[in-house]
Order: sequence, then structure tokens, then C-alpha cells
Amino acid sequence: MVEFDAAILHKVGQPLEMARARIDHLEAGDVLVRIMASGLCHTDLEVIEGSLPYPMPIILGHEGAGVVEALGAGVEGLKIGDHVVCSWNPHCGHCFYCERDQPILCEPFTRHQPRGHLLDGRSRLSCAAAPLHHFSVVSSHAQYAVVPHSGAIRVPREIPFDRACLIGCGVMTGVGVATRVAPVQPGASVAVIGCGAVGLNAIQGAGLAGAGTIIAIDRAKGRQDLARTFGADLTTGAPADDVAAVVKEATGGRGADYVFEAAGNAQGFRLGSEIVRPGGHLVFLGKVNIAQDVSFRWGALMGEKKITRSSYGGARPQRDFPWLARCYLEGKLKLDELITARLPLARINEGFAAMRRGEGIRTVVLPWGEQGELA
Repeated sequence: MVEFDAAILHKVGQPLEMARARIDHLEAGDVLVRIMASGLCHTDLEVIEGSLPYPMPIILGHEGAGVVEALGAGVEGLKIGDHVVCSWNPHCGHCFYCERDQPILCEPFTRHQPRGHLLDGRSRLSCAAAPLHHFSVVSSHAQYAVVPHSGAIRVPREIPFDRACLIGCGVMTGVGVATRVAPVQPGASVAVIGCGAVGLNAIQGAGLAGAGTIIAIDRAKGRQDLARTFGADLTTGAPADDVAAVVKEATGGRGADYVFEAAGNAQGFRLGSEIVRPGGHLVFLGKVNIAQDVSFRWGALMGEKKITRSSYGGARPQRDFPWLARCYLEGKLKLDELITARLPLARINEGFAAMRRGEGIRTVVLPWGEQGELA
């Protein structure tokens, strides 16, 4: 049994409240992770604001990194003391979708995680003797998390925890779209709509894949400047810009070979369909309220365009998380530049307030303080 500090959401629209949570025991296949860093993602905010319904009370957070502190029966390939990044898409490995190499659709995952449970349909968390719900099978806005063994991915000890945690969601989603989902061909043109955490990583993913021209689209001048730091060759998107015209001029009049939408709004979805070339590949990464309708000009969907929705960049965490960590350690992947604030867990609501204002790229909370208590 372990008791620990956690940021708990009790009601939509309310601040998270600090309280003592508890994990009584581990079941077979469980991994207890001491969370050393947890990134604040917009998906967390969607739950707070009610556009993504989840049962409550709940511990949010799905972008976590830490140290393995205990193992349930039958866990192989991990040992106490390993440094791990949590994956919000653990999977059973043997259901209909897992056997078809679509772990993002794993049936136990899609059945139980919206109910706030682990893959076996149960919670391990409680507060004041009342059950707590898990979020995305991680719940990393706390000092400890319990995750299935397929959701704890060992990474090199050399990567700092506050950088490592980013791999678990925003980095994987963005880099993966350009390297796994719609593998960018060397020399191809790429347009990225929205230069937040996912969009910036799509830009550097396109660079890793050898793109020829990378166009970043965002209305914020500061984010346009940051996009150039991450590898964009051209930026556009100010209210006065004719974005479609800029993209077509930069691509020989055809449109971009690949368009990655990461803005998460109806205008971004529609723009993506307009600026991808005939025969090109458009991938939607952003999302809106699950009940919201979006519309397209039918002619913009013609021309043998390939349109894909991707939630996690084609992640195979056991393969991809260590690779991304090595890319960072070898100087091929920017992670430091994504972090715009570090906060203690008790100040987590300040991070979400900044997110609402559109400030920064990634805030990371440090449940054990700046230095932590582990070597």
C-alpha cells in the first residue's frame, strides 16, 4: 500500500484539488511508477472543461515519466529502478485489433479506459476510502501511478524525466505522424497547421524524415518563430495572409504533398483539405468536442486525396519511445525547447490557466520538486 499526493478533479469546470490518494495493492501485470514529471496536455483540459466526458472523481495526466517502484506478478522485461515513460495506449496484444496491428483500437483499452479503469475493468486508486478513476490508463498528475506492464516503457537513464515525459504523448503523436502514419518521402513538401506541442513535433518529424520544404501555419507570430527553430522553412497564417495561396506558391501550384492538421479546430480541418495536393495525404491530429459537426467543400476532397485520422502517431511504444529518447540524446530531436514552464504539483491549476490563455507550449509538473529525491 502507498499513500501519495495527487491532483484530483471532482467536477467539470472546477479546479483540481490536492489530496492524499492511495493504492492498496498491485494486481498481476501491474507496474507501480513513482512519477517524476508529468506534462500538461490539452486533452486534460478537455476533461476539466467537459468537452471530453469522463467519470469523476479522477486523477488526470497521461504524459508521465518516472521510476519503477514495484511490480505485480508476472511482469517481465522490467525491474525495480528502471526509468520508464508511460504510454496512454497500453494494449492486450491478442484481441481482434491487436492481432491486426492496430493497438490504438485494443478492445480492452477502448472498453475500459473511458470508464476510468485499467485494462481489467477495475481501478486501483482511492481517496478517503472512496474509489478514484484512472485517466487514459495513466493518471500521472500525482506522485505515483499504477499502469499495465504494456504501458510502462523503459528508456535510457540519461534522459531527464521532464524531457522524457513529453515522449509519452505530444512528441510521439507529432513525430510519429511524419515517420509512421504518413511516412514523409525525402524531398517532399509538408504543411503543418497549428504550431503547439503536436504541430512542432510534426515539423521536426518531417525534418527527421528528410522533407524538402516544411511550411508552418499558425496565427501567433511567436509560434511561427518557434516553428522555424524546429525546422520550418516557411511560416504563414497571420489573419491577413492567404494561406492557401502561400502554400501553393511554395509547392509549384499543386499544394503540399503532406498536410498535418494539429490546430484542433474546424477551420484547421477545412484548411487542410484545401491545401493538400491532388494525390496527397492529409492527416487530422487535432480534435474538437466529440459532438461538434465539421464541414468541408466537397471539391476539396476530390483528386484522390488520402485522408487519415491519427490519435497517437502510429505509436508502437516499445519500439518508438526508446528511439525517440535516443534521438534526443544524440541531438537529433528537440525536447528542451518544448518546455515553457515547470511547476510543483500543488500549482498545477496555474498551468491549466496558462493553457486556457494560449500561453506556452508545454508545462511540466514535478511531483517531487525540481530535484526529486532519486539519483
